[in-house]
Amino acid sequence: MKNDVVAHFDKDRAATYDEQWKPLAPMMEAPHLLTRIAFSALPERARILCVGAGTGTEILRLAEAYPGWRFAAVEPAEAMMEVCRQRLEAAGLSDRCDFHQSYLETLPPGPAFDAATCFLVSHFLTDAAARGAFFASIAERLSAGGLLVSADLAADIKDSAFNRLMALWLDLIAAAGMPLENRIRYRELFGVEVAAQSPQEVEALIAENGFEAPTQIYQSVFIRAWLSRRAG
Repeated sequence: MKNDVVAHFDKDRAATYDEQWKPLAPMMEAPHLLTRIAFSALPERARILCVGAGTGTEILRLAEAYPGWRFAAVEPAEAMMEVCRQRLEAAGLSDRCDFHQSYLETLPPGPAFDAATCFLVSHFLTDAAARGAFFASIAERLSAGGLLVSADLAADIKDSAFNRLMALWLDLIAAAGMPLENRIRYRELFGVEVAAQSPQEVEALIAENGFEAPTQIYQSVFIRAWLSRRAG
């Protein structure tokens, strides 16, 4: 993730992040439910890598469902990591989590993880090669056959449905309280600061960088989620 993107998630934004997106909770909760089910056959003492852990929502959901699991939270934005720590401490779960406030490539070597999550992170990597390397870095840290649930914005801007979907997407983020001027800027920067790769292109990047062909398990407007398995 680029440094300017990380800087965007400052103390003020981190403090209000979960509250801001609460109006869209029904849409945002579905990938967490699917992840819990997709990971249900993992070992009782599974180790889970959470890349771009943000405020810790996926860790909270998984830790509550599977009390024997341990987690590694990787998050480069200091303010977001602090909120993540606070939430996990309040839930009595921090002793099951290792916190790494930096980028994935700096995570120290250790035992392979049984599974990983990566929610709304890789679309900030607008260069396809960098994005592919990001997925490869996750694969390197998983055991053979380890699972990945990743969710990102994906859109084919050449598709005839794109403009209708964009209009709906802008209405959704308006419902989350984003001011008009910010929505206008968001539309201008879509495909510039946020990758506008098609679902097929995202799937190819995953499959070319250490994983078997991914399966799409969710879509809501531009948000799509995939279940992948480490190859080999």
